[in-house]
Amino acid sequence: MSDPRFDTQHRPKEIRYRKDEKKLEVDWDDGKTFAYPAEFLRVVSPSAEVQGHGPGQKMLVPSRRHVGIMAIEQVGNYAVRIKFDDLHDTGIYSWSYLREIGEGYDAIWAEYLAALEAKGLSRDPPKRK
Repeated sequence: MSDPRFDTQHRPKEIRYRKDEKKLEVDWDDGKTFAYPAEFLRVVSPSAEVQGHGPGQKMLVPSRRHVGIMAIEQVGNYAVRIKFDDLHDTGIYSWSYLREIGEGYDAIWAEYLAALEAKGLSRDPPKRK
């Protein structure tokens, strides 16, 4: 039985990281291209650390405005693992998840920003004393 998280209608043709812009770009087999800011990928990481282990356990990840990507590793033929410079590296981004968050970027990002505001949190790291 296949895992539905890894079933995908579309596959990436090319994946590039634009270090100066801190953006991952994915060209898909249907001609679409999505640009994913590193901060966005970090705060929506599919890892248990961010998503939790069940419904209603998702964590809000603040203070990641300046996060970058150190490495991108292919996982089989279905995903990539992204290693961020804040040392988070446990999320496996399946092709279907990347496609889903690419298509839903505007709504997902707006929801994230609203959740930060509601909790009085910031995208910026805490100021050093």
